[in-house]
Amino acid sequence: MLVFTDPPSMQASALSARSHGQTIGLVPTMGALHEGHLMLMREARPHVDILVVSVFVNPTQFGPHEDLDAYPRDYEGDRQLCEGEGVDWMFYPTPATMYPEGHRTVVRVEEWGGVLCGASRPTHFQGVTTVVAKLFQIVQPTAAYFGWKDAQQFLILRRMVADLNMPVQMVGVETVRESDGLAMSSRNAYLSGKERIEAPVLRRALIGARERALMDPTVTASELKRDIVAVIETESSAQVDYVEIVSMETLLPVSRLESGCLIALAAFFGKARLIDNIRIDSTSD
Repeated sequence: MLVFTDPPSMQASALSARSHGQTIGLVPTMGALHEGHLMLMREARPHVDILVVSVFVNPTQFGPHEDLDAYPRDYEGDRQLCEGEGVDWMFYPTPATMYPEGHRTVVRVEEWGGVLCGASRPTHFQGVTTVVAKLFQIVQPTAAYFGWKDAQQFLILRRMVADLNMPVQMVGVETVRESDGLAMSSRNAYLSGKERIEAPVLRRALIGARERALMDPTVTASELKRDIVAVIETESSAQVDYVEIVSMETLLPVSRLESGCLIALAAFFGKARLIDNIRIDSTSD
């Protein structure tokens, strides 16, 4: 496995590969790799000639009081995991190489970055879209693989690709979960023992809301949201950041649960802000 740390070298190799007709698959990550990331690699590996994993803790998607400095980093562990999954190239840049002095350009998907997680993290998605646009230019992927756990992120990035005519196939991969239903996340490492026991309540609350909607087609989105909050607050010490039910086409709130909807939530367990969701469509888990 080759490790690139310099964007121009990474780009030159990618452009050379593409000029020879090779396909490139990209799995963008912030490192601290876990089974969820490995599943993205396994999904991509059979479909591309060159599999690239980027490992970059992107400073522009963190707010001023968020966990940039504390975010888990494990380069050697990440490198070994990538090698074990047959990754061809690992891209491991630094903030200084990704955002050199004088950097001024950003990418923003209007409106969609200000709802759901964007309401409490107003600069987050601008950082995400900007860094992913840069990664697409540097790595030149034919396809990019993202987990549905970060559903809003995937929908925003898919909108960016469509709006800017980027020739990248966007592939969403189902959320990988622990045996008790907790969505795998690098931030799970922040959980105390008690919080880790409580955290699967997020999944239970989502499933309960979906089941109620299936049994009672007249139930409103507002009622389902209240149900979810009540379950989380009754069965855990978590503080709910938001619960929303939106259309995946517009990210606008809906009045009733129907196909094409997303139930999304975020909650704080101590210092860990966890997110989860359920999609209401024929392919959701």
